[in-house]
Amino acid sequence: MTSKIVQIAVATTTAIGIAAPAQAAPPEPISYPNCATLNAVYKHGVAKEGAVDKTATGKPVTTFLVYRAAYLKNTRLDRDKDGVACEKK
Repeated sequence: MTSKIVQIAVATTTAIGIAAPAQAAPPEPISYPNCATLNAVYKHGVAKEGAVDKTATGKPVTTFLVYRAAYLKNTRLDRDKDGVACEKK
């Protein structure tokens, strides 16, 4: 009985490990000339840790990628200085 439980546990753990997809690494951070080219790579913009989109109306963008290295290369594109560069819904 105990060996049967061990076999099931091993089979389940192996299946979960095989089925879990690997996370893709973000592209190497570069400095983009404008938000249009940055948004072609990072659809909703990039942010530093703890950033919150400022908005005067509507809901703030929350789907940006938190990627400090890319944000630091493109801080000049963060016009409202909220920690999110080129935020886009």
